[in-house]
Amino acid sequence: MKISFAASPVEMAQDSVATLKARFGDHAPENADVIVALGGDGFMLQTLHDTQHLTTPVYGMNRGTVGFLMNEYAEDALLDRLEQAEEEVVNPLRMRAVVKDGTEHSALAINEVSLLRAGPQAAKLKISVDGRLRMPELVCDGALLCTPAGSTAYNYSAHGPILPIGADVLALTAMAAFRPRRWRGALLPKTAQVKIEVLEPEKRPVMADADSRSVRNVVLVEIQSEPTIAHRILFDPGHGLEERLIREQFV
Repeated sequence: MKISFAASPVEMAQDSVATLKARFGDHAPENADVIVALGGDGFMLQTLHDTQHLTTPVYGMNRGTVGFLMNEYAEDALLDRLEQAEEEVVNPLRMRAVVKDGTEHSALAINEVSLLRAGPQAAKLKISVDGRLRMPELVCDGALLCTPAGSTAYNYSAHGPILPIGADVLALTAMAAFRPRRWRGALLPKTAQVKIEVLEPEKRPVMADADSRSVRNVVLVEIQSEPTIAHRILFDPGHGLEERLIREQFV
């Protein structure tokens, strides 16, 4: 099995990748059967973005903090673990953001696309789904649209629902909703096209973020699932995303 190793810049990850490369060898991602990423969830997302042009699956080992998308780190029996690993396929979200000067920015998000207030006052947002106005005005600290893979991240901290990994739905969740008071969001079909317009952008500036790729002073953000891109993530048997999503709800 040809393995391509990647590691975050933290010392623990760098020490581990040096050991693994010496033991198992190292190949370019384009020539590898599998990519092994060492770090935390943030580095895993970065690796998935960096290799999205490939069909190579990615197997993560935790050398970070939370490691929800990662497997436990162990040097022994790595080849056996890779051969027995179970695969989950995740489609990212595509964001198109328009800023005040009319320029457009595009980005992909595996976890979520979020709009956040960028000033002292709450944001005012107008939300449409599939061309139909659903909420004329949402006053809040922000709102996000997440995939099932990202539903346990920022979404869950904002009291959004955890989504089964195989569910063809997206979660739309508000952060600190003021009007309508305590609005908890909505579940949307995976095919939904969501448009969020910023009201009073001069007085209430808003930034958009797609997996830590930020755009400031947005006035319009369109979000939809991108089915043409499929991220293949490998997990140890019995520890896949499906099990983790269920387990998280009983912690």
